[in-house]
Amino acid sequence: MASLLPRIAWLKGDSIAVRLFFSAALLSFAILLVAGLALTAIYRSSAESAFDERLGVYLRALVADIATFGDDTHSEPGQLGDPQFELPLSGWYWQITRLDSDKPEIRASRSLFAARLPHLQDLGVPAGLGGARRGTATGPDDRPLRIVERIIDTGDQGLYLVQVAGTTEEMESQITDFEIDLAVTFCLLGLALVGSSILQLHYGLKPLRRLQAGVAAIRQGESEKIDGSFPQDIAPLASELNLLIAANRDVVERARTQTGNLAHALKTPLSVIINETDGDPAGFAAKVREQAAIMRDQLAYYLDRARAAVRAGGKGNAADVEPVVEGLVRTFEKIYRARGLVFETDVAAGLRFLGERQDLEEMIGNLLDNAGKWAKREIRIAVAPEPPADAAARAFFHAVIDDDGEGLAPDSRDAALRRGQRLDETKPGSGLGLSIVVDLAGLYGGALALSTAPAGGLRAELRLPMA
Repeated sequence: MASLLPRIAWLKGDSIAVRLFFSAALLSFAILLVAGLALTAIYRSSAESAFDERLGVYLRALVADIATFGDDTHSEPGQLGDPQFELPLSGWYWQITRLDSDKPEIRASRSLFAARLPHLQDLGVPAGLGGARRGTATGPDDRPLRIVERIIDTGDQGLYLVQVAGTTEEMESQITDFEIDLAVTFCLLGLALVGSSILQLHYGLKPLRRLQAGVAAIRQGESEKIDGSFPQDIAPLASELNLLIAANRDVVERARTQTGNLAHALKTPLSVIINETDGDPAGFAAKVREQAAIMRDQLAYYLDRARAAVRAGGKGNAADVEPVVEGLVRTFEKIYRARGLVFETDVAAGLRFLGERQDLEEMIGNLLDNAGKWAKREIRIAVAPEPPADAAARAFFHAVIDDDGEGLAPDSRDAALRRGQRLDETKPGSGLGLSIVVDLAGLYGGALALSTAPAGGLRAELRLPMA
Protein backbone atom coordinates (compact mmCIF):
# COMPACT_ATOMS: atom_id res chain seq x y z
CA MET A 1 0.00 0.00 0.00
CA ALA A 2 2.76 2.46 0.92
CA SER A 3 4.39 1.95 -2.49
CA LEU A 4 1.34 3.52 -4.11
CA LEU A 5 1.69 6.83 -2.28
CA PRO A 6 4.49 8.33 -4.38
CA ARG A 7 2.61 7.36 -7.51
CA ILE A 8 -0.34 9.51 -6.52
CA ALA A 9 1.86 12.49 -5.66
CA TRP A 10 1.31 11.92 -1.94
CA LEU A 11 3.81 14.58 -0.87
CA LYS A 12 2.39 17.30 -3.08
CA GLY A 13 -0.15 19.26 -1.11
CA ASP A 14 -1.54 20.91 -4.25
CA SER A 15 -2.19 17.66 -6.15
CA ILE A 16 -5.62 16.34 -7.09
CA ALA A 17 -4.80 13.03 -5.42
CA VAL A 18 -4.15 14.66 -2.05
CA ARG A 19 -7.29 16.79 -2.30
CA LEU A 20 -9.44 13.77 -3.13
CA PHE A 21 -7.79 11.65 -0.47
CA PHE A 22 -8.16 14.17 2.35
CA SER A 23 -11.71 15.07 1.34
CA ALA A 24 -12.66 11.37 1.35
CA ALA A 25 -10.81 10.80 4.63
CA LEU A 26 -12.46 13.79 6.33
CA LEU A 27 -15.91 12.81 5.09
CA SER A 28 -15.38 9.23 6.20
CA PHE A 29 -14.19 10.42 9.61
CA ALA A 30 -17.19 12.73 9.99
CA ILE A 31 -19.64 10.00 8.94
CA LEU A 32 -18.07 7.43 11.27
CA LEU A 33 -18.02 9.93 14.14
CA VAL A 34 -21.67 10.85 13.69
CA ALA A 35 -22.64 7.19 13.26
CA GLY A 36 -20.66 6.23 16.39
CA LEU A 37 -22.30 8.94 18.47
CA ALA A 38 -25.73 8.02 17.16
CA LEU A 39 -25.23 4.29 17.80
CA THR A 40 -23.90 4.99 21.30
CA ALA A 41 -26.89 7.19 22.07
CA ILE A 42 -29.28 4.56 20.72
CA TYR A 43 -27.60 1.81 22.70
CA ARG A 44 -27.64 3.89 25.90
CA SER A 45 -31.30 4.73 25.43
CA SER A 46 -32.11 1.07 24.80
CA ALA A 47 -30.09 -0.05 27.82
CA GLU A 48 -31.77 2.51 30.07
CA SER A 49 -35.22 1.55 28.77
CA ALA A 50 -34.50 -2.13 29.42
CA PHE A 51 -33.21 -1.28 32.89
CA ASP A 52 -36.28 0.83 33.66
CA GLU A 53 -38.52 -1.96 32.36
CA ARG A 54 -36.85 -4.39 34.74
CA LEU A 55 -37.39 -2.01 37.64
CA GLY A 56 -40.98 -1.54 36.49
CA VAL A 57 -41.59 -5.28 36.67
CA TYR A 58 -40.39 -5.33 40.27
CA LEU A 59 -42.52 -2.26 41.02
CA ARG A 60 -45.68 -3.86 39.64
CA ALA A 61 -44.96 -6.98 41.65
CA LEU A 62 -44.73 -4.90 44.84
CA VAL A 63 -47.92 -3.02 43.96
CA ALA A 64 -49.68 -6.34 43.45
CA ASP A 65 -48.41 -7.56 46.82
CA ILE A 66 -49.70 -4.43 48.55
CA ALA A 67 -53.07 -4.70 46.87
CA THR A 68 -53.53 -8.26 48.14
CA PHE A 69 -51.77 -7.80 51.47
CA GLY A 70 -53.88 -9.07 54.27
CA ASP A 71 -55.40 -11.95 52.33
CA ASP A 72 -54.93 -15.38 53.82
CA THR A 73 -53.13 -16.51 50.70
CA HIS A 74 -50.46 -13.78 50.79
CA SER A 75 -47.64 -13.14 53.16
CA GLU A 76 -45.52 -10.09 53.78
CA PRO A 77 -44.97 -8.02 50.56
CA GLY A 78 -41.54 -7.84 48.86
CA GLN A 79 -41.00 -11.48 47.97
CA LEU A 80 -39.63 -10.71 44.49
CA GLY A 81 -37.62 -13.88 44.03
CA ASP A 82 -34.32 -12.05 43.33
CA PRO A 83 -31.55 -12.88 45.85
CA GLN A 84 -29.93 -9.48 45.33
CA PHE A 85 -32.73 -7.90 47.38
CA GLU A 86 -31.62 -10.09 50.28
CA LEU A 87 -27.89 -9.23 50.24
CA PRO A 88 -26.89 -6.20 52.31
CA LEU A 89 -25.98 -3.17 50.20
CA SER A 90 -26.10 -5.22 47.00
CA GLY A 91 -27.25 -2.19 45.01
CA TRP A 92 -30.76 -3.57 44.48
CA TYR A 93 -33.40 -2.28 46.88
CA TRP A 94 -37.11 -1.86 47.38
CA GLN A 95 -38.92 0.27 49.90
CA ILE A 96 -42.61 0.73 50.79
CA THR A 97 -43.58 3.81 52.81
CA ARG A 98 -47.09 4.38 54.19
CA LEU A 99 -47.93 8.05 53.77
CA ASP A 100 -51.32 8.40 55.50
CA SER A 101 -50.18 7.82 59.09
CA ASP A 102 -48.73 10.27 61.55
CA LYS A 103 -45.57 8.24 61.78
CA PRO A 104 -44.70 6.85 58.33
CA GLU A 105 -44.47 3.11 58.32
CA ILE A 106 -41.59 1.85 56.22
CA ARG A 107 -40.95 -1.64 54.92
CA ALA A 108 -37.73 -2.28 52.98
CA SER A 109 -35.68 -5.04 51.47
CA ARG A 110 -32.96 -6.63 53.54
CA SER A 111 -30.41 -5.28 51.12
CA LEU A 112 -31.09 -1.74 52.36
CA PHE A 113 -29.90 -2.78 55.78
CA ALA A 114 -30.55 0.29 58.01
CA ALA A 115 -30.50 2.83 55.17
CA ARG A 116 -33.39 4.51 53.39
CA LEU A 117 -34.05 5.42 49.76
CA PRO A 118 -34.46 9.11 48.86
CA HIS A 119 -37.83 10.24 47.47
CA LEU A 120 -37.71 11.40 43.86
CA GLN A 121 -40.61 13.75 44.60
CA ASP A 122 -38.43 15.51 47.17
CA LEU A 123 -35.64 15.72 44.58
CA GLY A 124 -37.94 17.56 42.16
CA VAL A 125 -38.40 14.72 39.65
CA PRO A 126 -41.75 15.27 37.85
CA ALA A 127 -44.30 12.48 37.65
CA GLY A 128 -44.83 10.72 34.36
CA LEU A 129 -47.83 8.92 32.88
CA GLY A 130 -49.76 7.08 35.62
CA GLY A 131 -48.07 9.09 38.35
CA ALA A 132 -44.83 7.10 38.26
CA ARG A 133 -41.48 8.81 38.63
CA ARG A 134 -38.14 7.69 37.22
CA GLY A 135 -34.82 9.24 38.11
CA THR A 136 -31.27 8.86 39.35
CA ALA A 137 -30.04 9.41 42.91
CA THR A 138 -27.17 8.47 45.18
CA GLY A 139 -27.64 5.23 47.11
CA PRO A 140 -26.76 4.38 50.70
CA ASP A 141 -23.23 3.33 49.76
CA ASP A 142 -22.74 6.39 47.52
CA ARG A 143 -23.33 4.38 44.37
CA PRO A 144 -25.53 5.82 41.61
CA LEU A 145 -29.02 4.29 41.65
CA ARG A 146 -31.81 4.26 39.12
CA ILE A 147 -35.07 4.64 41.08
CA VAL A 148 -38.66 3.99 40.03
CA GLU A 149 -41.43 5.02 42.45
CA ARG A 150 -45.19 5.27 42.47
CA ILE A 151 -47.88 6.26 44.98
CA ILE A 152 -50.54 3.59 45.50
CA ASP A 153 -53.90 4.33 47.13
CA THR A 154 -55.41 1.06 48.41
CA GLY A 155 -58.42 2.68 50.00
CA ASP A 156 -59.03 1.28 53.45
CA GLN A 157 -55.57 -0.30 53.55
CA GLY A 158 -53.80 3.04 53.19
CA LEU A 159 -51.70 5.27 50.93
CA TYR A 160 -48.28 3.91 50.02
CA LEU A 161 -45.14 5.10 48.22
CA VAL A 162 -43.59 2.11 46.47
CA GLN A 163 -39.94 2.39 45.37
CA VAL A 164 -37.59 0.04 43.54
CA ALA A 165 -33.93 0.94 42.93
CA GLY A 166 -31.04 -0.72 41.17
CA THR A 167 -27.41 0.24 40.69
CA THR A 168 -26.47 1.44 37.22
CA GLU A 169 -22.86 0.24 37.47
CA GLU A 170 -23.52 -2.90 35.46
CA MET A 171 -25.43 -0.97 32.82
CA GLU A 172 -22.70 1.69 32.58
CA SER A 173 -20.08 -1.04 32.32
CA GLN A 174 -21.98 -2.62 29.44
CA ILE A 175 -22.33 0.74 27.73
CA THR A 176 -18.60 1.41 28.17
CA ASP A 177 -17.75 -2.01 26.71
CA PHE A 178 -20.04 -1.28 23.79
CA GLU A 179 -18.39 2.12 23.19
CA ILE A 180 -14.92 0.54 23.25
CA ASP A 181 -15.94 -2.24 20.87
CA LEU A 182 -17.65 0.28 18.62
CA ALA A 183 -14.57 2.56 18.61
CA VAL A 184 -12.25 -0.33 17.73
CA THR A 185 -14.61 -1.51 15.00
CA PHE A 186 -14.96 1.97 13.53
CA CYS A 187 -11.17 2.53 13.67
CA LEU A 188 -10.65 -0.65 11.68
CA LEU A 189 -13.42 0.41 9.32
CA GLY A 190 -11.79 3.83 8.97
CA LEU A 191 -8.44 2.25 8.10
CA ALA A 192 -10.19 0.05 5.56
CA LEU A 193 -11.86 3.12 4.05
CA VAL A 194 -8.51 4.95 3.88
CA GLY A 195 -6.93 1.95 2.17
CA SER A 196 -9.82 1.70 -0.27
CA SER A 197 -9.51 5.43 -0.99
CA ILE A 198 -5.82 5.00 -1.82
CA LEU A 199 -6.59 2.07 -4.10
CA GLN A 200 -9.43 4.00 -5.70
CA LEU A 201 -7.21 7.02 -6.32
CA HIS A 202 -4.43 4.83 -7.68
CA TYR A 203 -6.81 3.16 -10.11
CA GLY A 204 -8.89 6.24 -10.92
CA LEU A 205 -5.92 8.53 -11.62
CA LYS A 206 -4.02 5.95 -13.66
CA PRO A 207 -5.22 7.44 -17.00
CA LEU A 208 -3.92 10.86 -15.92
CA ARG A 209 -0.53 9.34 -15.10
CA ARG A 210 -0.49 7.70 -18.53
CA LEU A 211 -1.35 11.03 -20.12
CA GLN A 212 1.44 12.68 -18.12
CA ALA A 213 3.86 9.98 -19.24
CA GLY A 214 2.81 10.56 -22.85
CA VAL A 215 3.44 14.30 -22.63
CA ALA A 216 6.77 13.66 -20.88
CA ALA A 217 7.77 11.26 -23.66
CA ILE A 218 7.13 14.03 -26.19
CA ARG A 219 9.12 16.55 -24.14
CA GLN A 220 12.01 14.11 -23.74
CA GLY A 221 12.15 13.37 -27.44
CA GLU A 222 10.93 9.79 -27.21
CA SER A 223 7.67 10.27 -29.09
CA GLU A 224 5.95 12.69 -31.44
CA LYS A 225 2.40 12.25 -30.14
CA ILE A 226 0.41 10.80 -27.26
CA ASP A 227 -0.31 7.15 -27.96
CA GLY A 228 -2.73 4.73 -26.37
CA SER A 229 -6.42 4.66 -25.51
CA PHE A 230 -7.95 6.64 -22.67
CA PRO A 231 -11.32 6.71 -20.87
CA GLN A 232 -13.98 8.87 -22.44
CA ASP A 233 -13.36 11.61 -19.87
CA ILE A 234 -9.64 11.87 -20.75
CA ALA A 235 -9.68 10.88 -24.42
CA PRO A 236 -10.80 14.35 -25.67
CA LEU A 237 -7.92 15.99 -23.78
CA ALA A 238 -5.38 13.57 -25.30
CA SER A 239 -6.83 14.19 -28.76
CA GLU A 240 -6.71 17.96 -28.32
CA LEU A 241 -3.08 17.76 -27.21
CA ASN A 242 -2.18 15.70 -30.26
CA LEU A 243 -3.99 18.19 -32.50
CA LEU A 244 -2.19 21.08 -30.79
CA ILE A 245 1.19 19.40 -31.32
CA ALA A 246 0.36 18.70 -34.97
CA ALA A 247 -0.80 22.29 -35.51
CA ASN A 248 2.37 23.63 -33.90
CA ARG A 249 4.45 21.37 -36.14
CA ASP A 250 2.61 22.69 -39.22
CA VAL A 251 3.15 26.31 -38.18
CA VAL A 252 6.84 25.69 -37.59
CA GLU A 253 7.20 23.91 -40.93
CA ARG A 254 5.53 26.79 -42.79
CA ALA A 255 7.73 29.32 -41.00
CA ARG A 256 10.83 27.34 -41.87
CA THR A 257 9.78 27.11 -45.50
CA GLN A 258 9.09 30.83 -45.75
CA THR A 259 12.36 31.67 -44.02
CA GLY A 260 14.27 29.45 -46.41
CA ASN A 261 12.52 30.95 -49.44
CA LEU A 262 13.32 34.47 -48.25
CA ALA A 263 16.95 33.61 -47.59
CA HIS A 264 17.43 32.01 -51.00
CA ALA A 265 15.63 34.90 -52.65
CA LEU A 266 18.11 37.36 -51.11
CA LYS A 267 21.21 35.26 -51.57
CA THR A 268 21.10 35.42 -55.33
CA PRO A 269 20.95 39.25 -55.63
CA LEU A 270 23.70 39.58 -53.02
CA SER A 271 25.91 37.14 -54.93
CA VAL A 272 25.30 39.11 -58.14
CA ILE A 273 26.23 42.38 -56.39
CA ILE A 274 29.43 40.88 -54.99
CA ASN A 275 30.40 39.39 -58.35
CA GLU A 276 29.77 42.66 -60.18
CA THR A 277 32.00 44.59 -57.77
CA ASP A 278 34.92 42.14 -57.86
CA GLY A 279 36.47 43.97 -60.82
CA ASP A 280 36.90 47.23 -58.94
CA PRO A 281 39.05 46.74 -55.83
CA ALA A 282 38.65 50.32 -54.59
CA GLY A 283 36.20 53.17 -54.36
CA PHE A 284 32.44 52.83 -54.26
CA ALA A 285 32.48 49.23 -55.62
CA ALA A 286 34.72 48.09 -52.77
CA LYS A 287 32.37 49.61 -50.21
CA VAL A 288 29.36 47.96 -51.83
CA ARG A 289 31.19 44.62 -51.92
CA GLU A 290 32.12 44.95 -48.24
CA GLN A 291 28.57 45.72 -47.15
CA ALA A 292 27.11 43.02 -49.37
CA ALA A 293 29.48 40.48 -47.81
CA ILE A 294 28.34 41.60 -44.35
CA MET A 295 24.73 41.25 -45.43
CA ARG A 296 25.40 37.77 -46.76
CA ASP A 297 27.08 36.70 -43.50
CA GLN A 298 24.27 38.16 -41.45
CA LEU A 299 21.71 36.45 -43.66
CA ALA A 300 23.46 33.10 -43.24
CA TYR A 301 23.69 33.66 -39.48
CA TYR A 302 20.01 34.46 -39.00
CA LEU A 303 18.97 31.70 -41.37
CA ASP A 304 20.95 29.21 -39.28
CA ARG A 305 19.44 30.70 -36.15
CA ALA A 306 15.90 30.36 -37.54
CA ARG A 307 16.56 26.75 -38.48
CA ALA A 308 17.92 26.11 -34.99
CA ALA A 309 14.81 27.70 -33.48
CA VAL A 310 12.65 25.37 -35.55
CA ARG A 311 14.65 22.37 -34.41
CA ALA A 312 14.58 23.53 -30.79
CA GLY A 313 10.80 23.98 -30.91
CA GLY A 314 10.28 20.58 -32.48
CA LYS A 315 9.17 17.55 -30.54
CA GLY A 316 10.65 14.12 -30.43
CA ASN A 317 14.32 15.15 -30.73
CA ALA A 318 17.05 13.84 -28.46
CA ALA A 319 20.77 13.16 -28.86
CA ASP A 320 23.32 11.19 -26.83
CA VAL A 321 25.95 13.53 -25.38
CA GLU A 322 28.90 11.17 -24.94
CA PRO A 323 29.38 10.17 -28.62
CA VAL A 324 29.03 13.82 -29.70
CA VAL A 325 31.76 14.95 -27.29
CA GLU A 326 34.05 12.05 -28.19
CA GLY A 327 33.65 12.74 -31.92
CA LEU A 328 34.40 16.44 -31.50
CA VAL A 329 37.44 15.75 -29.31
CA ARG A 330 38.89 13.40 -31.93
CA THR A 331 38.37 16.07 -34.60
CA PHE A 332 40.02 18.86 -32.62
CA GLU A 333 42.89 16.60 -31.58
CA LYS A 334 43.69 16.29 -35.26
CA ILE A 335 43.24 20.01 -35.90
CA TYR A 336 45.56 21.05 -33.04
CA ARG A 337 47.96 18.13 -33.28
CA ALA A 338 50.78 20.43 -34.38
CA ARG A 339 50.44 22.45 -31.17
CA GLY A 340 50.41 19.33 -29.00
CA LEU A 341 47.16 20.19 -27.18
CA VAL A 342 45.86 17.54 -24.78
CA PHE A 343 42.11 17.02 -24.40
CA GLU A 344 40.80 15.44 -21.19
CA THR A 345 37.15 14.39 -21.06
CA ASP A 346 34.84 13.33 -18.26
CA VAL A 347 31.31 12.71 -19.55
CA ALA A 348 28.61 11.08 -17.41
CA ALA A 349 27.26 7.97 -19.08
CA GLY A 350 23.72 7.93 -20.40
CA LEU A 351 23.25 11.71 -20.73
CA ARG A 352 20.93 12.79 -23.54
CA PHE A 353 20.43 16.28 -24.91
CA LEU A 354 16.81 17.31 -25.44
CA GLY A 355 17.31 18.70 -28.94
CA GLU A 356 18.95 18.18 -32.29
CA ARG A 357 22.33 16.46 -32.46
CA GLN A 358 23.75 19.00 -34.93
CA ASP A 359 22.90 21.88 -32.58
CA LEU A 360 24.69 20.13 -29.72
CA GLU A 361 27.67 19.54 -32.01
CA GLU A 362 27.70 23.22 -33.01
CA MET A 363 27.58 24.47 -29.42
CA ILE A 364 30.20 22.10 -28.01
CA GLY A 365 32.28 22.47 -31.16
CA ASN A 366 32.37 26.28 -30.99
CA LEU A 367 33.41 26.15 -27.32
CA LEU A 368 36.16 23.59 -28.02
CA ASP A 369 37.32 25.63 -30.99
CA ASN A 370 37.47 28.80 -28.89
CA ALA A 371 39.37 26.95 -26.14
CA GLY A 372 41.76 25.48 -28.70
CA LYS A 373 42.66 28.93 -30.04
CA TRP A 374 43.74 30.17 -26.60
CA ALA A 375 44.93 27.07 -24.75
CA LYS A 376 48.65 26.57 -24.17
CA ARG A 377 48.77 22.88 -23.46
CA GLU A 378 45.56 21.37 -22.08
CA ILE A 379 41.78 21.52 -22.48
CA ARG A 380 39.39 19.82 -20.09
CA ILE A 381 35.74 19.05 -20.79
CA ALA A 382 33.38 17.66 -18.13
CA VAL A 383 29.68 16.92 -18.62
CA ALA A 384 27.43 16.00 -15.69
CA PRO A 385 23.74 16.23 -14.81
CA GLU A 386 22.51 19.10 -12.68
CA PRO A 387 21.00 18.14 -9.30
CA PRO A 388 17.22 18.62 -9.67
CA ALA A 389 15.72 21.38 -7.55
CA ASP A 390 12.28 19.76 -7.72
CA ALA A 391 10.98 16.37 -8.81
CA ALA A 392 8.70 18.03 -11.37
CA ALA A 393 11.29 20.57 -12.57
CA ARG A 394 12.91 20.33 -15.97
CA ALA A 395 16.18 18.39 -15.93
CA PHE A 396 19.43 20.03 -17.12
CA PHE A 397 23.07 19.07 -17.52
CA HIS A 398 26.27 21.14 -17.49
CA ALA A 399 29.09 20.98 -20.03
CA VAL A 400 32.17 22.70 -18.56
CA ILE A 401 35.12 23.44 -20.85
CA ASP A 402 38.35 24.75 -19.28
CA ASP A 403 41.56 25.87 -20.99
CA ASP A 404 44.94 26.91 -19.57
CA GLY A 405 45.31 30.03 -21.68
CA GLU A 406 45.53 33.63 -20.60
CA GLY A 407 41.87 33.81 -19.72
CA LEU A 408 39.50 36.73 -20.12
CA ALA A 409 39.02 39.72 -17.85
CA PRO A 410 35.61 39.81 -16.13
CA ASP A 411 34.69 43.15 -17.74
CA SER A 412 35.35 41.68 -21.21
CA ARG A 413 33.25 38.52 -20.87
CA ASP A 414 29.90 40.16 -21.68
CA ALA A 415 31.39 41.71 -24.81
CA ALA A 416 32.80 38.34 -25.89
CA LEU A 417 29.29 36.88 -25.87
CA ARG A 418 27.85 39.57 -28.15
CA ARG A 419 27.52 38.81 -31.82
CA GLY A 420 30.39 39.93 -34.02
CA GLN A 421 32.68 40.94 -31.16
CA ARG A 422 36.34 39.95 -31.64
CA LEU A 423 38.56 40.90 -28.73
CA ASP A 424 41.77 39.81 -30.46
CA GLU A 425 42.12 40.38 -34.20
CA THR A 426 45.26 38.18 -34.31
CA LYS A 427 43.18 35.05 -33.92
CA PRO A 428 41.15 33.75 -36.85
CA GLY A 429 37.37 33.89 -36.72
CA SER A 430 34.32 36.04 -37.31
CA GLY A 431 33.34 36.76 -33.72
CA LEU A 432 30.13 34.75 -34.09
CA GLY A 433 31.16 31.51 -32.35
CA LEU A 434 30.27 32.33 -28.74
CA SER A 435 27.20 34.35 -29.73
CA ILE A 436 25.92 31.39 -31.73
CA VAL A 437 26.32 29.22 -28.63
CA VAL A 438 24.44 31.80 -26.56
CA ASP A 439 21.60 31.97 -29.09
CA LEU A 440 21.31 28.22 -29.53
CA ALA A 441 21.41 27.57 -25.78
CA GLY A 442 18.75 30.23 -25.22
CA LEU A 443 16.48 28.64 -27.81
CA TYR A 444 16.57 25.42 -25.82
CA GLY A 445 16.05 27.15 -22.48
CA GLY A 446 19.72 26.89 -21.51
CA ALA A 447 22.51 29.40 -21.00
CA LEU A 448 26.25 30.00 -21.41
CA ALA A 449 28.36 31.53 -18.64
CA LEU A 450 32.06 32.48 -18.67
CA SER A 451 34.34 32.42 -15.65
CA THR A 452 37.93 31.67 -14.68
CA ALA A 453 39.20 28.11 -15.04
CA PRO A 454 41.23 26.46 -12.25
CA ALA A 455 44.30 26.55 -14.52
CA GLY A 456 43.92 30.30 -14.97
CA GLY A 457 42.36 30.24 -18.42
CA LEU A 458 38.73 30.66 -19.47
CA ARG A 459 35.94 28.41 -18.23
CA ALA A 460 32.84 28.10 -20.42
CA GLU A 461 29.88 26.53 -18.63
CA LEU A 462 27.05 25.47 -20.92
CA ARG A 463 23.68 24.56 -19.37
CA LEU A 464 21.32 22.55 -21.57
CA PRO A 465 18.07 20.59 -21.08
CA MET A 466 18.40 16.86 -20.50
CA ALA A 467 16.11 14.27 -22.06
